[in-house]
Amino acid sequence: MTSPTEIEGPEASVALDKDATAETEAAEETKQGHQGRSPGQLMWMRFKRDRVGVVSAFVVVFFFLIGALAPVISSLYGKDPYTLYPSVPGYEDILDDFGMPYGTFGGVSGEFWFGIEPNLGRDVFTMLLYGIRTSLYLAVVVTVLSVLTGVLIGMVGGFFGGKVDYWLGRVTDFFLAFPSQLFFIAFMPVVTALFVDPREETPTYLRAVAIVLVMWFLGWMGMARLVRSSALTIREREFVEAALVSGASRWRIVRKEILPNIVTPILVQGTYMLPSAILSIAFLSYVGVGFNESTPDWGRMFSIGSKIYEQDPAFMFFPGIALVVFILAFNLLGDSVRDAFDPKTGR
Repeated sequence: MTSPTEIEGPEASVALDKDATAETEAAEETKQGHQGRSPGQLMWMRFKRDRVGVVSAFVVVFFFLIGALAPVISSLYGKDPYTLYPSVPGYEDILDDFGMPYGTFGGVSGEFWFGIEPNLGRDVFTMLLYGIRTSLYLAVVVTVLSVLTGVLIGMVGGFFGGKVDYWLGRVTDFFLAFPSQLFFIAFMPVVTALFVDPREETPTYLRAVAIVLVMWFLGWMGMARLVRSSALTIREREFVEAALVSGASRWRIVRKEILPNIVTPILVQGTYMLPSAILSIAFLSYVGVGFNESTPDWGRMFSIGSKIYEQDPAFMFFPGIALVVFILAFNLLGDSVRDAFDPKTGR
């Protein structure tokens, strides 16, 4: 019986052999390449292939740079967020008799790129720059403190278990029972009154410290529960039991065996906590218990805009767009980081 190879001739056989050899070599190169890369390098390769994640990362870095360089940009721009420009010579006619800015779209012009604040006449562009700086970097402090506290408490409860885990769990449940938004509103004046007489104006730095303390006080519980559940699962794995049998100290087991295996959920949860902290800081200023009038802040801009939106709806446009873009970019970045660390959860 004639075989298919004999029918097709020797040329076809040679071609098939070449294709098979090329596929084998490619597979071997891929295997060797993956074997020669660390988990961090593999994560970085997967992240670079995610266009949404890369674009989101650029947007997030852009916002951080804008916040860091706000004084430089303001100096080059020639204006600041504190000056009442109707009282400055040459700008007396930028507001009408009702306190609304002349011109279209809230007074947008070559002099005032994002328009003019109604009534007081401050520059909206620099208010937004410094508002990003205030909200973003304060949220970073709150997020870092909450993550560290949650990791510490969750790791101790999950690794030691028993009564330690029980009582730490009850403490966590106790703090979770607080209605966070109402607690923010009720206790912010109490915290500031501990340092300053209520009849005096509270300095900005004390308000910042009070915001950090209140949000840190109620911001670590979700991370603690996440770390606890992950630690409970990993401590039963064979490599942890082997480390215990070999006589390794508990600190070394936590540092070398457990913590590296729960970095992914910690990092992803942290990327979701920071936008939430920004929204909470804006909420405090919006309801009047955050930063005072002289401090640029996202929440204060929304508070001002809510009072004059019928007369000047353009005032909330630029702060609203900036806040939505940043929150969306950071959430998408968190999804991309999660997928890069664990491809099985890919969207």
